[in-house]
Amino acid sequence: MSGWKQEMISTTRGKFEVFVKGRGDPVCVTHHYSEFNESGDYFADTFSDQNKVFLVNLKEAGNSDKAKNPHELSIVDAVLDLEEIRKVYGFPSWTFAGHSTGGMIGVLYGIHFSPSLTRLVLTGAAARKYTSSSQCIYNEKHQDFKRMQELIEQLKDKNLEDAERKALTKERTQLSLVLPQNYDSYFAQNITKKISGRRLNFFSREQLIFDVTRQLHRVSAKTTILCGRQDLQCPVEFSIEMSELIPFADIHIFERSGHYPFLEEKDAFKEVVKKYAGADKRIERRITK
Repeated sequence: MSGWKQEMISTTRGKFEVFVKGRGDPVCVTHHYSEFNESGDYFADTFSDQNKVFLVNLKEAGNSDKAKNPHELSIVDAVLDLEEIRKVYGFPSWTFAGHSTGGMIGVLYGIHFSPSLTRLVLTGAAARKYTSSSQCIYNEKHQDFKRMQELIEQLKDKNLEDAERKALTKERTQLSLVLPQNYDSYFAQNITKKISGRRLNFFSREQLIFDVTRQLHRVSAKTTILCGRQDLQCPVEFSIEMSELIPFADIHIFERSGHYPFLEEKDAFKEVVKKYAGADKRIERRITK
């Protein structure tokens, strides 16, 4: 049993599907175009041992409301939606934890609503267009760019058979692992999720002009930045950049990880999470290698 419980939350901005697990201080987790279900999420599960986690399906994902207007699929609107969900639950503040594009949502959350955040956790993320780096697998110069694009397009098909979706997902994920042969051991749980094609298509255009680096000084929430040294999706240079521009940022680089340090160096990742969870004092800038 995964332990994730579905809740439908009505807000002034629409109805959202949320999956809840764990006990303790609240942690909100989402991703820009993933569709979650009762099986949960590997990244979100990292926090459920010591926190109550709220895994949110944004509009056009899962059973959450459909978007009536295109702008409702934007990163800004995602942040506004999360704020309303927080208010409905009645939390004066909560931790937001985001991986990849979920981290990009977190960056904007910190810029505009730091008082609502106990802490901000950004994993394998960026504050600007990450595809500009030649080290990024989404850059046309990268050797695996073409195959990655083919896999993404195929995974948008909602009519895929489960076995075919599983095989395509495995290949896509292996491209971002330092040790692709370890995929089956990393992803051993029966966790499944889909891609919201409409959200991904909107994000593909939005990320072309995404750059909030000049606003990072406005993030006043305590911020923990986590990244794999060999991340091919959001290269480590973008995590380092954020750590230098966010006033009170703590960065941890996992040397033997790619885009999934919470699986590739699972124990070390959990130790970092435990370390910040009980901290209530202002953190000092440092880089843990």
